[in-house]
Amino acid sequence: MRVLVIGGTRFIGPPVVHRLIDMGHEVTVFHRGFAEAELPPRAGHLHADRMELPAHVETIRAFAPDLVLDMAAFTRAEAEAMVQTVRGIARRLVVLSSQDVYRAYGIFHGTEAVPVIRAPATEDSPLREQLYPYRGDGRGLDDYEKILVERAVTGIPGLPATILRLPMVYGEGDYQHRLLFELQRMDDGRPAILLEERFALWRWTRGYVQNIAAAIANAVSDARATGRTYNLGEPAALSYADWVRAIGRNAGWARELLLLPADRLPPALWPPAGNYDQHLVADTGRIRVELGQREPVARDESLVRTIAWERANRPSNAAALLDYATEDAVLASLSGGVTSPPGPPGSAGPPGAPALLP
Repeated sequence: MRVLVIGGTRFIGPPVVHRLIDMGHEVTVFHRGFAEAELPPRAGHLHADRMELPAHVETIRAFAPDLVLDMAAFTRAEAEAMVQTVRGIARRLVVLSSQDVYRAYGIFHGTEAVPVIRAPATEDSPLREQLYPYRGDGRGLDDYEKILVERAVTGIPGLPATILRLPMVYGEGDYQHRLLFELQRMDDGRPAILLEERFALWRWTRGYVQNIAAAIANAVSDARATGRTYNLGEPAALSYADWVRAIGRNAGWARELLLLPADRLPPALWPPAGNYDQHLVADTGRIRVELGQREPVARDESLVRTIAWERANRPSNAAALLDYATEDAVLASLSGGVTSPPGPPGSAGPPGAPALLP
């Protein structure tokens, strides 16, 4: 099968392109040409900004892709330009979306005034009513909206779309360095890691980059995915405390987590703003049942690989971004310090006392 990949040069993209080529597909990647060293030699290239797609319609027609995999449609305009270009050429679309489309994300961010949703989000769960979740936050994502991307690619006659909603993705090449601060503390030999207690119990669906790439490649290759929407990610969403414990186990760190109520922590040590009563958990059962999707890399091995990459690619200012003086002041204020033997996981002392997790 001939596959045109739009984007595909950062983080998740190269593993997907490698897998597609290993599966026997002929792949051409449409990208700006700024980063292609990680792509396999057999991949073809079309260099241009994605909003210039319509100007390259004849080149795309000559390649005659059977399927278009759009990995980088973040706005309605980008999705519409892609559809305009490949309609009548390709027979099928696969488009990457995000689990931030669900109403639970709006509740977490405080834009949806509805009760907390306890059940994991299925592909049929309600979506956010408030659009543009990151508008005005200074990250240049004012026009980002995956809900509108999904609408732009759905219901196109002769061009059925598969929509893949991604979780929080970690692994080699993660330019957001999602393990950075926990691993920095561990490698610096901190006596304990402090977590605000609600944040510590908060759960979020994650996925290792190679496992996510495998799921994307399977959805591209399997015609049963045509017209379907799938949540991707690990089957079990760890709490943040368990996530840190898993990192520590695989990083060789054997100290403690200390869970404290927010009023026992200075604001500098509070987690990012959010409603941590609202978990961001997705049900990933549909793709497992319909396409037989399984994770090729187990979680511990995925963390071993991620930790090795993070250590080799750590930003030079990582340690400077952490406030150890404030952490030390909190640790010194705790009765008995951090040397007391912990109880069972999740056990707690008197009200206001830290919960210790080994």
